[in-house]
Amino acid sequence: MLFRTLALALTFVAACAAPTAPLPRNAAPPLATEAQILAAEQQPLSSDWREWNNPTAPFNIIGNIHYVGAEGISAFLITTPDGHILLDGAFAQTAPQIIANVERLGFHMRDVRYLLNSHAHVDHAAGLARLQLASGAQMVASEADRGALEAGRFPYGPSEDLTFPPIRVDRVIADNETLTLGGVTLTALVTPGHTPGCTSWLMDVTGADGAAHRALFHCSATVAGQSLAPPAYPNIVSDFESTFARLRTIQADVLLTNHPGFMDLEQRRARQAAGDANAFVDPHALPALNARLEAAFREELARQRAAHN
Repeated sequence: MLFRTLALALTFVAACAAPTAPLPRNAAPPLATEAQILAAEQQPLSSDWREWNNPTAPFNIIGNIHYVGAEGISAFLITTPDGHILLDGAFAQTAPQIIANVERLGFHMRDVRYLLNSHAHVDHAAGLARLQLASGAQMVASEADRGALEAGRFPYGPSEDLTFPPIRVDRVIADNETLTLGGVTLTALVTPGHTPGCTSWLMDVTGADGAAHRALFHCSATVAGQSLAPPAYPNIVSDFESTFARLRTIQADVLLTNHPGFMDLEQRRARQAAGDANAFVDPHALPALNARLEAAFREELARQRAAHN
């Protein structure tokens, strides 16, 4: 199911929690109004997307990394003594769940200092405007995805006709640039293909046993219904290939993905609940996922080229 394209039509109304009062810390105003955000939260979702948006209980993954997303769409909270970092906003309809999950864990949206985005597709970016308004946090994104975030629309592919509340990008982050807060440093890895600015994030984390681990927040490397032949954008094929090659060089033993199924969240969570404190530690998970996604990409590339010629 997680490889389905973004071409699904919006057809089902998702529940919307009461909006959280904004607590801005930045001088620049948000790009989306409360009315725009609320309207987006009340928009219908397709039955499949509604399934992705089913509520799920938040929990601690490892160290200071927490899961605060929905059943089929991820969001991660990284906590520090000096404030917190929130990665991804999911659907507009998911944002009230994310806010509630943060509070349910005992943290507060007003303490979120940075919002990060994996990529500018509607199912990972549409909730960011609400989260920005609720927290006053600085929005950090890559230059190549900034335009889509600030326009509230990804310009090509299955989601090109789907709009979302535009997000003010406060800081553009470059490949290999770092973001530090409260003793936590995240390194941005621009891993393009899925979108031109698709951004993965690396950070060190300490496990329950005191051992050091490295977590990778994997952006995405699925084709997701996009055109490879002809190319949706000029470098899409070489971008995918460079991303697969780069991820083969990354050493990370905690794989965190923006759809839970890619990291076997349900199974690992069950092991964790049964007493395995290191259920999410697996040095083989990233290489296995990368190989699987590259094989799927090459199969789809061959199919599209044969159909196009």
